[in-house]
Amino acid sequence: MRQRGAVLDARRTDVVLLLVAIVWGSSYLAAKTATVALPVLVVLFARYAISALACGLLVATRRPTREETRVGALLGVTQAAILVLETYGVAHTSAANAGLIISLTIVLTPLLDRGGGRGPLPPVFYLAAGVCVLAVGLLMAGDGLREPRSGDLLMLAAAVVRAGHVALVGRLTAHRPVRPLQLTAVQTAVGTVLFLPPALADAGTLVGGTAATWAQLAYLALFCSVFAFLAQTWAVQRTSASRASLLLGTEPIWAVAVGLCLGGERLTVLAGLGAALLVAGTYWGQAVERAHRTTEKDTRDDDPCPTTTTTTTTTTTTDTSTTPTAA
Repeated sequence: MRQRGAVLDARRTDVVLLLVAIVWGSSYLAAKTATVALPVLVVLFARYAISALACGLLVATRRPTREETRVGALLGVTQAAILVLETYGVAHTSAANAGLIISLTIVLTPLLDRGGGRGPLPPVFYLAAGVCVLAVGLLMAGDGLREPRSGDLLMLAAAVVRAGHVALVGRLTAHRPVRPLQLTAVQTAVGTVLFLPPALADAGTLVGGTAATWAQLAYLALFCSVFAFLAQTWAVQRTSASRASLLLGTEPIWAVAVGLCLGGERLTVLAGLGAALLVAGTYWGQAVERAHRTTEKDTRDDDPCPTTTTTTTTTTTTDTSTTPTAA
């Protein structure tokens, strides 16, 4: 009975992680649809404001500390920059392309986050990154060689900025008593303040939004942001990082599925090949980086004369294998 209960608990955890991946994958089509009805900055303000309200209710009796406020304020600015690029990007490309290109964060983050005393990445990691670059080129080519769409370039920029954001999260939260929910509450509050002034000019469009538009905004805020983050944190604590990353890494696959089935999008032969290569390349690069990180940690643990200047920045909340990448 105990073994059966453990199996059921593991399956329940897997279902939660898979649900998070599905929600994140669907966020690109939801964001794209919302930007058709409302200006991008209005969408961002509404998403942040609804998320901030929900987070505020959750942390009402456990308010952020001074340290969490300081770190969250800085990360709130970088997170806002990411969402600007992502939301403008998905407004000018397909939801499938957006979900695939942003997954480059998985291989870009280890290139930017070289802290923690880790040695150079193995050459095979760069080969996996090269496969991802080729894949993005095929996605942007579409029907053939042509000038890339502005949305694809914005999503590429978003992937670079998000990778830097993830590395920054690791540096700012390592060895500090920072609680994820409180940190998220501060970030959403900062985003709300940042997007309020530019959104005021088009506030009338938000007030006059249809029920469908408000439903999309609520879905982006409550499900793709608050629920997904809390569910991810709950599930990752109950399974291995490898299994969590495997399930969360299906996000781009769901982005393509939702875009094709619900958004009426289509993939050309070249784009389909690019999609397959990008998913394979990111999984490959993720596995290589994780194995390298584990090997380096084991080496440091076995070192009989460790140096006092080496610090480790890897934390359970900033593991690049389980970092959220949703729009």
